[in-house]
Amino acid sequence: MADAPLLQVSELQVYYGQSHVLQGVSLTLDQGILAIVGRNGMGKTTLCRAVMGLTRAAGGSVRLRGQEILGLEPNAVVAQGIGYVPQGRRVWPSLTVDEHLRLAQRSGRKGAWTVQRIYQAFPRLAERKRNGGSQLSGGEQQMLAIGRALLANPALLVMDEPTEGLAPVIVQQVEAMLRRLADEGEIAVLLIEQNIGVATAVANRVGIMVNGRLVRELPAAELAADSELQQRLLGMATHGETVEEAPAEPEAPPPAAEEPTVFRVRRADEPPPEESGPLSGAAWSTPRAPTRWSSGNPLMESRPAAPSRPSPAMTQAEPPPPPSPAAAVPVARTIGRAAYVCGTFDTKARELGFLANKLQRLGLSVVTVDLSTSQKPSSAMVGPMEVARHHPKGTAGVFTGDRGSAVIAMAEAFARFLPLRRDVGGVISAGGSGGTSLATPAMRALPIGVPKLMVSTVASGDVARYVGPSDICMMYSVTDVQGINRISEQVLSNAANALFGMIAHRADPRAASAAKPAVGLSMFGVTTPCVQMAQKALEERFDCLVFHATGTGGQSMEKLADSGLLAGLLDVTTTEIADLLVGGVFPASEDRLGAVIRTRLPYVGSLGALDMVNFGPLDSVPERFRGRTLHVHNANVTLMRTTAEENAAFGRWIGEKLNRCDGPVRFLIPEGGVSLLDSPGQPFWDPAADRALIDALVATVRQSDRRRLIRLPQNINDPAFAAALVANFLEIQPASSSRAAE
Repeated sequence: MADAPLLQVSELQVYYGQSHVLQGVSLTLDQGILAIVGRNGMGKTTLCRAVMGLTRAAGGSVRLRGQEILGLEPNAVVAQGIGYVPQGRRVWPSLTVDEHLRLAQRSGRKGAWTVQRIYQAFPRLAERKRNGGSQLSGGEQQMLAIGRALLANPALLVMDEPTEGLAPVIVQQVEAMLRRLADEGEIAVLLIEQNIGVATAVANRVGIMVNGRLVRELPAAELAADSELQQRLLGMATHGETVEEAPAEPEAPPPAAEEPTVFRVRRADEPPPEESGPLSGAAWSTPRAPTRWSSGNPLMESRPAAPSRPSPAMTQAEPPPPPSPAAAVPVARTIGRAAYVCGTFDTKARELGFLANKLQRLGLSVVTVDLSTSQKPSSAMVGPMEVARHHPKGTAGVFTGDRGSAVIAMAEAFARFLPLRRDVGGVISAGGSGGTSLATPAMRALPIGVPKLMVSTVASGDVARYVGPSDICMMYSVTDVQGINRISEQVLSNAANALFGMIAHRADPRAASAAKPAVGLSMFGVTTPCVQMAQKALEERFDCLVFHATGTGGQSMEKLADSGLLAGLLDVTTTEIADLLVGGVFPASEDRLGAVIRTRLPYVGSLGALDMVNFGPLDSVPERFRGRTLHVHNANVTLMRTTAEENAAFGRWIGEKLNRCDGPVRFLIPEGGVSLLDSPGQPFWDPAADRALIDALVATVRQSDRRRLIRLPQNINDPAFAAALVANFLEIQPASSSRAAE
């Protein structure tokens, strides 16, 4: 029909189960840009998906140039002349930019948009044409997603949150591109955008969506000039009210200048929560979950429901508490950060979907990642094959046919995959021992400070092998992670709320960098006087972080170093190496001192407490050691004096590690003893054993201007030795760090 508008949506109805999400949406777009704005959960993304055929509509009409397209498959919709830029970009990490574009051109319609024209429109993509999707920044991924859609040569471009998570300078580039499209007149744009500044800057008209309805459409300039309407649009209207009629809420304290926008977050105790019902794959995998205010689906109410008797649990329940006030959360704190929901979707799709839905309702972007090894079809946004490609041997190294080896390999692949993702705001998973083993290695690979939460059946036992030196939070699932019931609903809801809080209120790394630089110190009970004296001498200039040298403590210290959170290390107590080599209960990992090698941080070390190996209660000491010199430190810790032969092995081990350090290194040797127990008159005083340790170290280390051994006559806890540690640490600090500390 020649006179028909390009796009005409009439009375569009969409349900997710019982929830009525789009409630009679109607709009017309013939040319230019129509922006649809509204807060999270209003149905904006569902509108996009319904137009594209990705979400089934229950009623209404979508016509393109007068032809009905509602009900067509997504590929048929694209063939009719609609391009789609999805929320979250959805680029393939393993395909290069050029492969993305040439694949899109091959499957698209012929027209003015070619790969060469995309490179002209986005010069940055031309520069990065050989880079894979996972190697692109968020802005580059968005350019690629737009270019991919344009290669279909559409008459209409549907764009869902194209500026979400982008830096301001990239947002400006996207705005400029949209203006060019509008000015050239080749393509009309249906723009879904939560950033009202962008929407009003590029669109001709703006539609306001509230509770699944388009309640008003007005010129973009009029909305840009109406700050009161903008404020109310961001989430202050209540159920049953239009935006124009919503009463003003009490004035909140003004947010910081760089965080001008807030949205309203309903607390978990506000009725009526809808997450407790059964969740189908379609319900949770959609980018936007059903709205809280949705009424039931009348198409499913063929006859009145029979009255049911309340359960005993319902009749005995206390009345719900009054609703708590809404929390104002600055949107800027979550921009560019996604909550990664990870696990085995072949067996835990319902539970992981519950978490994804909950986090989306709270206003977060969500990425679902499937770690299953069954090779069943996956409904997650990132499937197992994509994760498996990150294994050193590729997918063949993961899908071996043996479940045990496949799980181990998938965990390794995921640990390589997750740190490459640029938008990880936090990660959450849920499962039993297998799911926990799959998810936690990747969590440990993330820097300290990135929120990590594992809901697990094994969280009430020994979790050291899962948590390691990282800041993983583990929540006991109480019941098995199998289905949604009155217990699992509460536990999973708490977990989602906790992760949301950690992501939304995560401390600004810039604030930490502006404070005093941090230094890591290792300490044991028998080196406490030395470390306390060093800490006191440094604390005015440095933020002193002291780690208990119990195996995990040393790993945690080096984890912070790897995460870029330390300016240097004062590694007074290397006793964990003795437990590693002899077989004590507080062993280091083989990677002890690895962070010093990798980061080249200023490092001052010593031989603290290498005169001992740690065991549990006296009766737990292995039989082969019963004849050795033992000292009961307390009821739960027994110390064993190391021999000259063992000490020589320690010296060689440390020396070989120090030889691989290219940063500034000072290693101080206390010839008067390495602990409180290793001094004259004390039970571990053994000058011959200490001499074997020192001689082996000196013989192994290749000294240079940057790597020095310094021998001192004092015991490690002598004030003069502590002062020497501090002096050497300050000497090797970079000048910039010293000035910043002062």
